[in-house]
Amino acid sequence: MIVFRYLSREVLLTLTAVSGVLLLIIVSGRFIKYLAQAAAGQLDAAVLFSIMAYRMPGFLVLILPLGLFLGILLAYGRLYLDSEMTVLSATGMSDRKLLAYTQGPALLVALLVALLSFWGAPAGVLKTQQLLNQQDALTEFDTLSAGRFQALGSGQRVTYAGGLSDDRTELQDVFITERRGQGEDAVLGVLVAESGTQELNPDGSRYLVLKNGFRYEGQPGAANFRSISYDTYGVLLPKPEVQTEVSDREAMSTTQLLSEDGLDERAELQWRIAIPLLVPIVAFFAVPLARVNPRQGRFLKLLPAILLYMAYLALLISARGWIESGKLSPQIGLWWVHGLFLLIGLGFNWRALTAPSRAQGGAHAAA
Repeated sequence: MIVFRYLSREVLLTLTAVSGVLLLIIVSGRFIKYLAQAAAGQLDAAVLFSIMAYRMPGFLVLILPLGLFLGILLAYGRLYLDSEMTVLSATGMSDRKLLAYTQGPALLVALLVALLSFWGAPAGVLKTQQLLNQQDALTEFDTLSAGRFQALGSGQRVTYAGGLSDDRTELQDVFITERRGQGEDAVLGVLVAESGTQELNPDGSRYLVLKNGFRYEGQPGAANFRSISYDTYGVLLPKPEVQTEVSDREAMSTTQLLSEDGLDERAELQWRIAIPLLVPIVAFFAVPLARVNPRQGRFLKLLPAILLYMAYLALLISARGWIESGKLSPQIGLWWVHGLFLLIGLGFNWRALTAPSRAQGGAHAAA
């Protein structure tokens, strides 16, 4: 048990460090994407952290298996490099026993991944979609920020407000430019005003009511433009398209998927089962790939091992697409991919599995 706890601790500590780095990279990329949408006025900046929190389980479903795989490679590679594996082998630690010990932390990670895959990730996607639907219901007025130009409608309208009240009911120093038409027939309209407020009518329409300003309209580069001075001017805000239903199958609960017969739903269900099953299999063939000679360095087999893992994951993704398109029967599903790589793992570990049960002293050192 002392050796088991030591090996498990080394693997889990490395897993935590590697997964943390991978999570930081993925979260940073997604956060930049959502931040760009917030800067364009498509999202309220206040919900960015909520969206990232809801997406976290989905990120971890794919990160944790890779983190475990790299954790085994790096942790055991260090033990081989420092000759600790040689000492363990000399004291009766066989390759078969090492494989069995490695499945301890692997099954723990598989259980966590299964919990996230079956419940955490779908619930997070559902919450994210609901938040995004709420953001789609926001008007241009709701997403304005003081001192920032905001482009809407593929850049056809640009809005600027020099100041915004704390309760978001009044704008100061308003500038709006809107382009209508294309090419030489394009007409540019410019509105400037000292202040503006939002007005909601009984029929549900919303207006941005501007006060004390000017309107300029004409074709760019031409002299035939109009200038209008006004005390009050109303700008109709586009009516948001409110969506309440979430149709994304990734947001469906696992219970719902079990009752569906569609190809997309069957593929999604098998994908949720496939990721937890991947964990003990990659741990199985990671152990022999981690075995290195101290003279070779711990990173010698890292690149081939990562390529093998990527091939496993890519084949699962491809098979999922084949199920969705009807090219592969759901009965065959993704099981054959697991069987293929389990056979690869058996090939890598054939010597360890067929060796006599007695301790094989020096087996690690000679490898």
